[in-house]
Amino acid sequence: MSTPLSPLIHLIDDDDAVRDSLTLLIGTIGLRVQGWADPAAFVAGFDRSGIGAIVLDVRMPGISGLSVLETLVADGVDQPVIMLTGNGNVDMCRRAFKSGAAEFLEKPVNDEQLIEALQKAIRQHVRTRERHRDDSAARERFGQLSAREREVLGLIVEGLTNKEIGRALAVSPRTVESHRAKLFAKLEAHSLAQLIRSYAALVDQDAASSPP
Repeated sequence: MSTPLSPLIHLIDDDDAVRDSLTLLIGTIGLRVQGWADPAAFVAGFDRSGIGAIVLDVRMPGISGLSVLETLVADGVDQPVIMLTGNGNVDMCRRAFKSGAAEFLEKPVNDEQLIEALQKAIRQHVRTRERHRDDSAARERFGQLSAREREVLGLIVEGLTNKEIGRALAVSPRTVESHRAKLFAKLEAHSLAQLIRSYAALVDQDAASSPP
């Protein structure tokens, strides 16, 4: 399995000569490459947990690259996809980007453009995985809060003082201060601004994931 220190590029193209040529090119910048001639085999068998990117030819027998791209996006695959085509047009390019492609390059591929696109895609993927990791850690920390601590947190975010929170919850300011200290400890927040940002980010994630 690949790691953030060893990105893996999946190269899907039914042309053996193109695969061999691009594999050599990509290898010159120290990236590992796994070539696939059959797009269906790639969709069924590639490691989705690894860090890297996908280089995908548009025109292939059986299933088109655009159809593969749409399948990957629908399945929640987060590796950036770079599309390649020897017969591109505006409509095809528009559909690729609309479907979630990170880049769209024409064959014969400019070496520098492809390498730049791959390096950019890998940086993007690393940032995406780091953000997901941080989000998961934040959710785990929020999950440790008691119901009362969640109430206190919500009132803190609204800007209420300890005394105002105490009156709202019918508890003493000292009790509020105790809950507040536990909030900072459990959420690993070092300032009020950090606490509020973490809370706002979690609310935004929940809103984005909720069905319309």
